[in-house]
Amino acid sequence: MGRIHLHADGTEYHHDHDHPHDRDHHHDVGDHSGYAETGTVRVDILESLLSENDRVAEVNRSALTQAGVRAVNLMSSPGAGKTTLLKRTLRQLGASMRIGILEGDIATSLDADELDGAGARAIALVNTSAGFGGECHLDAVMVRAGMSRIPLDDIELLIIENVGNLVCPAEFSVGEHARAMVYAVTEGEEKPLKYPVMFRAADVVVVNKIDLLPHLDFDLVMFLSNLKAVNPSARVIHASARTG
Repeated sequence: MGRIHLHADGTEYHHDHDHPHDRDHHHDVGDHSGYAETGTVRVDILESLLSENDRVAEVNRSALTQAGVRAVNLMSSPGAGKTTLLKRTLRQLGASMRIGILEGDIATSLDADELDGAGARAIALVNTSAGFGGECHLDAVMVRAGMSRIPLDDIELLIIENVGNLVCPAEFSVGEHARAMVYAVTEGEEKPLKYPVMFRAADVVVVNKIDLLPHLDFDLVMFLSNLKAVNPSARVIHASARTG
């Protein structure tokens, strides 16, 4: 079993606002009055960055496929329970499946430490605060750096535990073959409607902490209806990572 704490240099993206503001923005798409002369320049920069990310993501996916490794991008808001779920998964499947973990966090090795000894063949930690600008998500470049520290020939499944965030991780492909998200019933029924990008991006939605349902004012039927409204094809798994 291997453990690697990765502190690699990444690319920093800067967007300066040096021009005077003289444009009247339409408020029906959001009040942009605090930004100076964004317009098409801002869109061009964003498209350029995402295009480069997608290119690196394809390189990652090709490397994984060539090594016979399937990769899952595991996403959730902070505290939804994905690390606990992942730890239980490793304990149940680690003996029969060669699993590697790429652990993403803004800072600390707390989650990687929690998973150490649970059954993974290798764990690589990527802190986004260490040379990557403290981003609230993993992107393809960060995952490529983490993958270089994982012996792909020794694993068959790579689980990428993304940074806890209900928005940004869904916007960046990292080279995964599938996307899963962990959603806790403590988060409220309305979340698929308020954060549709994340729920729409998921192939699988794990509804976690169902052991708490008797103690919550939570409408599971309404949540499932809201989820279906934004992603009718998502597979739903009901789970309690704490109880199994």
